[in-house]
Amino acid sequence: MTENEISYIIRGSIFKVFKTLGPGLLESAYEVVLTHELKKAGLEVRQQVAVPLIYDDVKMDVGYRIDLLVENKVIIEIKSVENLAEVHHKQVLTYLKISDLKLAILVNFNCVDIEKSIFRKVNGL
Repeated sequence: MTENEISYIIRGSIFKVFKTLGPGLLESAYEVVLTHELKKAGLEVRQQVAVPLIYDDVKMDVGYRIDLLVENKVIIEIKSVENLAEVHHKQVLTYLKISDLKLAILVNFNCVDIEKSIFRKVNGL
């Protein structure tokens, strides 16, 4: 399955979760429920995946974690904040770079219109 095919399923699952739960919950609640939906859709999902930081060929133990990793190909970064800041977008791009993955989805569940709160980030895709 390609990153784009996975992304299509992810978007559908995000819409379903948002329609069912609405805005205002903690990020951890959306993470658990979205994981459930993606697994129901037949996708492999891992939560809170450690991302190693390698600098000068040395693996640094800094504790970065990806919220969700789907099919070992697509990162999902979940937020539930009043407004996404530019740093949230940059964070996802950096995760793509240091993980050497090609696609990430940044989603903010604390919104009125979920369609305007899903952002696709690419790294050489």
